[in-house]
Amino acid sequence: MVTTTTDLKSLVEAVAGERAQVTSLVPPAMDAEDYQARPQDLARLKDARMIVRVGLDYDLWLDRLLGQANNPALQRGKAGYVDASFAVALLELRGTAVGDQGGHAHGSGNPHYWLDPANAEIITGTVLESLIRLDPANAGYYEARRITFLDKLGAKLREWQATLANAQGKPILAYHNSWAYFARRFRLNIAGTIEQKAGVPPSPAHLGELLRTMREKEIRLIVKQPFEPDKYPDFLAVKAGGRIVVLAASVGAIPEVADYFALFDFNVEALSRALKQR
Repeated sequence: MVTTTTDLKSLVEAVAGERAQVTSLVPPAMDAEDYQARPQDLARLKDARMIVRVGLDYDLWLDRLLGQANNPALQRGKAGYVDASFAVALLELRGTAVGDQGGHAHGSGNPHYWLDPANAEIITGTVLESLIRLDPANAGYYEARRITFLDKLGAKLREWQATLANAQGKPILAYHNSWAYFARRFRLNIAGTIEQKAGVPPSPAHLGELLRTMREKEIRLIVKQPFEPDKYPDFLAVKAGGRIVVLAASVGAIPEVADYFALFDFNVEALSRALKQR
């Protein structure tokens, strides 16, 4: 079985367990939105029984790979094709109007939905249905593993919410608009983003606006991912007396983030610790 990202790999493994070998096309610590496919990716898809993708224009590069792989089992509408965004309540849905609408670059909605841990219930439910269609003999095994996963998820979610209770409403800046779902779940206030469009450096005017916002709202924290550049967060932090905290938006982005639960353990602790600093 193949997934486009390490996050989906971790969630598929949580349900499939020892009944499947799962591979992520995008290696850990790489930006999945700008991923350049490799020859071995095509070989993996040719032999796979299932492909699980993020969808929402996030992993568009997969479409070309699926065409080249010529694996009928992985085509849209087949049992082996799984779009993990199915049934997820999406944020930042856009109309079809032409023009600069700001915000996230994806017109189908913000694709970083796995960063709300509650969405893992929906994602694993979609994965479970697909696994049962492909392997009905092991349905009971998959169902039991998902129940175990959800029991742990519920306990961890209560723990994470308690840890970040004092952070609710505090304004912070983010480099890229990756954190909308995370912020909604934990009631954080993302007051602005440095990168208005993916891959496009911020203009001097936008940086000036962010600097004013930081001073007016007394924002002292800027969050960024490991692969995102330091230049602009450093500039704002120095000018406004703020701090930078590195968070992981994907499993494996930081060595200690080895699975889906570790992803939130790390981010919640890092954010809580940074917000307590004076």
